[in-house]
Amino acid sequence: QAFFCLLLCVPWGSSCPPSCQCTEWAGAKAVLCSSRHLEEIPKDIPKDAVFLKLDANSITRIPSNAFRHLSHLEELDLSRNAIEKIDRAAFKGVAAGLRTLDLSSNRIRSIPKEALLALNAKLRLANNPWHCECALQEVLWEARLDPDSVQDITCHTAPREEYVGKPLLQVLDAGVNFCSVRQRTTDIAMFITMFGWFTMVIVYVICYVRHNREDTCKHVDYLKSLPSTQGHAE
Repeated sequence: QAFFCLLLCVPWGSSCPPSCQCTEWAGAKAVLCSSRHLEEIPKDIPKDAVFLKLDANSITRIPSNAFRHLSHLEELDLSRNAIEKIDRAAFKGVAAGLRTLDLSSNRIRSIPKEALLALNAKLRLANNPWHCECALQEVLWEARLDPDSVQDITCHTAPREEYVGKPLLQVLDAGVNFCSVRQRTTDIAMFITMFGWFTMVIVYVICYVRHNREDTCKHVDYLKSLPSTQGHAE
């Protein structure tokens, strides 16, 4: 915060979004859009921005390619918004260079793992109403999370009531594996489907045999009802 306060003292002569303030410090371009009542990400952010603060606004969604033109971006702060949806390609174009991504204190319940696992940035995901599931577990295992905020990634909802309100890391340390639960559910669904098809085949075979048996009995009764050849000869 002190760093960004210093940036405010240095004017930036290039173009800047009207709702933001742009500054420069030691050759680094910073775009400061904190607490500007923004409902979406500004589209005219300078391409050479290195720091971008969009915190404390009313942004609800991060669409695909939202920052693709910001190839120099290193730090992105989206904390304290109302973000509920993050598209799979939300951070496409900045994945390689981004060092810090703050998504804390939003309304995020779930997030496509593809949106985060491609990032090398240190992630802050604390204080969101997370639904604890396999995708979130994979993010926790594979992404670079800020160690100071990991304990604040809490299960707001979960497959079992006993996990609600607990830090996800604590639940996983207890031996819970949300991905295996999903796999087991899938296996059960496949078993039920296969059993249903097998039952249908058995029923069809039984009906087919009964139908043929009835036709055979009718044919035999018909033959019995015909006058015999010997009777005609006499």
